[in-house]
Amino acid sequence: MKEEWRLEDIQQYDFTTIIWIVAPLMFFFVALEYFLTRKKNIKAYSGKDFLASLSIGLGNMVLNSFMKIGVFIVFLFFYNLSPLKIPMTWWSFVLCFFVLDFCRYWAHRIAHEQRFWWSTHVVHHSSEYYNFSVSFRLSWTQNLKIVFFLPVIFLGFHPLVFLIIHQLGVLYQFWLHTELIGKLPKPIEYFFTTPSHHRVHHSVNEKYIDKNFGSTLIIWDRIFGTFKEEEERPVYGITKPVNSFNPVYLVFHEWIEVFKDLSRARSPKQVWNILFGSPVDKHKEQLQEEQESKAV
Repeated sequence: MKEEWRLEDIQQYDFTTIIWIVAPLMFFFVALEYFLTRKKNIKAYSGKDFLASLSIGLGNMVLNSFMKIGVFIVFLFFYNLSPLKIPMTWWSFVLCFFVLDFCRYWAHRIAHEQRFWWSTHVVHHSSEYYNFSVSFRLSWTQNLKIVFFLPVIFLGFHPLVFLIIHQLGVLYQFWLHTELIGKLPKPIEYFFTTPSHHRVHHSVNEKYIDKNFGSTLIIWDRIFGTFKEEEERPVYGITKPVNSFNPVYLVFHEWIEVFKDLSRARSPKQVWNILFGSPVDKHKEQLQEEQESKAV
């Protein structure tokens, strides 16, 4: 097996290759879901909301095609730096799946617990509808989260193994975004992330907030205490609605707020709290300020 890889060796691969190939199938299921929800009188789609999701998704794919070289350079640096080299065999794919999914859980959880990382993720939660097209809402700054996957790379997984498992993990997320699929058989619901679990995750119901971070496997949530069963019907969106369908604003609105707060910071501690404090605490603080201003 090749001991060291260069940029030319993996430049032919792309993080979005599989997504481009299956895109027609994804659009077919979006159209099918739209038809079925209309037939069942379920208000799952809004024209402006769908166009916003579509624009964000296309923008993300175009940006990834331009940024892949930089991502590959970081990837190769840590792969070649590692003294470990895991051979490309069937079991390396299985092992990489579990290791990467574990890292995805923590990357996702931290993206909800720290405001800097929330800024790279909030767009995915901004829709007040829940349908397949919501899976298109992937932030244009999400490549910053590659830092959470460096442990996987440093373990010495073959570059092609990592890329394939990574893309399949992204693809798995698509079918989770629907209200048409109810709860599945208990063994599946226990081990795997399902639409029922992910509806909870996208909800702003108080008891559902910051639950079910699992990407493909829900067992991490069960292990680390963030699991919540779907009970009452979820209400979708974010606690501070954006009230916009502008894709650029939807992607960057939280970054704008972060930089505004940073401009008012007067100490390193304040800067740290702004960047890595809880988004929930920040929202509570804003609500309190609004209530106080109204009282005056």
